[in-house]
Amino acid sequence: MSTEPFGEDTVADARELIARYPESRSALLPLLHLVQSVQGYVSQEGIAFCAQQLGLSEAEVSAVATFYTMYKRKPCGEHLVSVCTNTLCAAMGGDAVYQKLQRHLGSDDEPLGHEQVAGTPGEPGSIMLEHAECLAACDLAPVLQVNYEYFDNQTEQSAVELVDALQRGDKPAPTRGAPLSDFKTVERRLAGLLPDADDEYWSDVDGPSQAVETVRGAQLAADRGWTAPAMSDDVPLPEVEAK
Repeated sequence: MSTEPFGEDTVADARELIARYPESRSALLPLLHLVQSVQGYVSQEGIAFCAQQLGLSEAEVSAVATFYTMYKRKPCGEHLVSVCTNTLCAAMGGDAVYQKLQRHLGSDDEPLGHEQVAGTPGEPGSIMLEHAECLAACDLAPVLQVNYEYFDNQTEQSAVELVDALQRGDKPAPTRGAPLSDFKTVERRLAGLLPDADDEYWSDVDGPSQAVETVRGAQLAADRGWTAPAMSDDVPLPEVEAK
């Protein structure tokens, strides 16, 4: 199968990634992100490319690419909008946010479905919408991500305003983390091919990531002088038998 979309620069990037691992097949996950940074999804050509670079069968690569939800099997938008609909976010309004965006990006008669794209995939302003499992920010529910950057404490209105801004070509600042970029750029970062230290992408990465809600328990303990009981030095530790 032809792997024509992947030129010399991509081959060089792949070899750089593979060289980081003692076993070449360990580089498969980064290579799949590299493929997405080129095409915006993991195509069959991308499967073949990874297989060729790593000396694997296409079946082995496909098994991994179809297991992880971060690897998309159809063209993504310029932006990936992931709405958490797991238990707490759902109860706090995540389901309503997701349903609102489905209708807003689609229509009342034809809501946008999971992993469907509003607009032309890959073109400026295009958005792939998905409902996601836990995004590990329950203390800030409901949350969504744009290209894996967090937008916390969302409402139906704020979520609509966010996707409208994305469709206009704006890049609103995430609640925390790096400045917003596009899906392909983020995929290159996830592959492990990082920008220079002075790149704008890194300008706010070292900023605070915790919120009042995140450390509320620790703050209460500090204010009230609560401490966990110390473990005696005499308590024997269990022995672990070497295998």
